[in-house]
Amino acid sequence: MKKLNPLLGTDFDGNPIADVDDLVYGGLDDPRHLDRVPALAELLGDSAAPEADRLLSCVALTTWGEPAGYRAVMNAAKLAKRAPWYEVLIDRKFSVDSTFAQLAVAVGDSDEIASDKGTLALRTEAFRSLVQIADGEYFEDKLGEIIDADSLRAVLGDIEEAMQRGIHSLASGVPQRFDLATQLVDLAASVALIDGRTASKFVMDVLRVAPSQRAMVHAATLLQRSRDQEVQQLGEYMKSIGDERVRQMVAETRLDGTA
Repeated sequence: MKKLNPLLGTDFDGNPIADVDDLVYGGLDDPRHLDRVPALAELLGDSAAPEADRLLSCVALTTWGEPAGYRAVMNAAKLAKRAPWYEVLIDRKFSVDSTFAQLAVAVGDSDEIASDKGTLALRTEAFRSLVQIADGEYFEDKLGEIIDADSLRAVLGDIEEAMQRGIHSLASGVPQRFDLATQLVDLAASVALIDGRTASKFVMDVLRVAPSQRAMVHAATLLQRSRDQEVQQLGEYMKSIGDERVRQMVAETRLDGTA
């Protein structure tokens, strides 16, 4: 296993760590993370540095609500497959890049510290940049869980555009590199935090062109988040086309009184 750069492989007391997450998440509660920001920003921008170190620097800086991290996320989204660390991480299920999933989590986890540092506007723009590529790059199952309500309101138009592009791609029959239908459903389900009616429309549009059982299983999250009439109609539609597992999940949300 490759040895980590000392900036990433030691804690704030200088002791070696086995997991970079210990540093990243420890920094959220330790003001000494600020001492490491300039050097990590330099490492992030060093084109000669190992791509994995640059990615981890971006994750750390972004999680800590630093402008350098958010700007790097936005630049990576703009570059997409040309991002310097693209395919440094590969998803086991689909054998595609999964670096954007890690960046999305970092943006999501920075909510409180970004508020403290006054960088929430940049955080929102970082989310926007990621949403804009959600129809073409893989985010694992992250998009349905990490975007907060305020950010959703700000980027709802971008979500709608990504949904439309993704649905068009699914309808065209072009082979997909990953399960795009389920990813779009995850993104749509997140919208239920602010607008169940719009979220259910997005999901319905996906299922009409790609009614996979996996996508419907993920759509059950929406049924748990909203009581809007349109969401109930979506549940009925899922019952009519889904398998026994889907029908059971829909029935369970009804028993919980959430749909």
